[in-house]
Amino acid sequence: MIKDSVIKDPSLASKGRLKIDWAAQHSPVLNTIFKNQLADGALSGKKVAMCIHLEAKTAYLAQLMNEAGAEVTVAGSNPLSTQDDVCAALAEQGVRVFATHDPSDEEFEQYLEQTIETAPEIMVDDGAELVGRMIEKRPDLLDNVIGASEETTTGILKLKAMDAEDVLPFPVLAANDALCKHMFDNRYGTGHSSLSSLMYNTNLFISGKTVVVMGFGWVGRGLAKYAKGMGARTIVCEPDPVKLLEAYAEGYEIQNSLDAAEIGDIFVTGTGNLKVLNSEHFERMKTGAILANAGHYDHEIDVAWLEENAKAEREVRNNITEFEMPDGRNIHVIVKGRLVNLAGGDGHPVEIMDLTFAVQALAAHHLAKNSKDIPSGLQPIPAELDQLVASTKLDTLGVVPETRTEEQEAYQTSWR
Repeated sequence: MIKDSVIKDPSLASKGRLKIDWAAQHSPVLNTIFKNQLADGALSGKKVAMCIHLEAKTAYLAQLMNEAGAEVTVAGSNPLSTQDDVCAALAEQGVRVFATHDPSDEEFEQYLEQTIETAPEIMVDDGAELVGRMIEKRPDLLDNVIGASEETTTGILKLKAMDAEDVLPFPVLAANDALCKHMFDNRYGTGHSSLSSLMYNTNLFISGKTVVVMGFGWVGRGLAKYAKGMGARTIVCEPDPVKLLEAYAEGYEIQNSLDAAEIGDIFVTGTGNLKVLNSEHFERMKTGAILANAGHYDHEIDVAWLEENAKAEREVRNNITEFEMPDGRNIHVIVKGRLVNLAGGDGHPVEIMDLTFAVQALAAHHLAKNSKDIPSGLQPIPAELDQLVASTKLDTLGVVPETRTEEQEAYQTSWR
């Protein structure tokens, strides 16, 4: 039954259900945690608001939270990553949905505000979109909040700034910083899905081309790894001297981005910052350069500058915009600078997101059970939750970790 949802087309539900069912079949960790932890009643009756990329894997997380007894409302965290058939399927299952694919800026903002107006007790956030808006626009609802969790690097940066200003009146668990999230999702998930999406949307060969990776955090590490693995000449650009030296030690070329701009064929951003590719870079790029963003917001690439200064603009292929510069060079931007793997594809592999959403599910469950014991502000995910996710995954693989002997344990805890 659809409960006052705002979606594009309810008739798409059957198609979306097939997608969600496929994700369910390949999410053994999340399924196990639902059976062993989420179904204990801790979430029953809790109002849960989720700001997520609305595709099949995230929809399955929302579905399980709903089946655990929570009153779930979801909104999309990116206008172009929302899939209308998945939204229809969720709404049909009784999850309240405020999301459509490619809404106007006003509609996108309205969806997020409608989600906040449900007065959530727990927020599962992406980019601190819900937390930030509630603090700024609906402080009257803050007393309802038990806590939140955040799964992106961009969101963590925002929350650290909020924490520094002492404006976070409830605990926010840093799901992004969980080992079972960033070590796998940010690195392998982003690297795999971004390069796959880039090839799908361009139908071009990666091997032999020069790929410039902007940033060498966990996302940048994954982008560089997969680009190099596909045979590309891989250049890393990074402001942190230690990370840049690490890229060098890993065998990548390292350069200042202005130098790399002159020789790159493909540029992929993954920094969580803004305008890391800007007019200075565009003016140096050779004709035919391809730009893709694997970070959170589309402003990692200064698309607005291209739109204002290009001589002409046209769609040369589905999801690819060509900007003709005044001197005749052409620069190509994939999915308008939005997340290349989600706006231009289906996002990370299911098995990777199985780990991430197990972390998010456990974070919500932990907040529901222990909120009175958790200090306000940005907090780490408890180590035991990370261990539970990892051990559950290994169990599904039929692998038993090594067990230290008493002698080994004693040796590791003695200084003598």
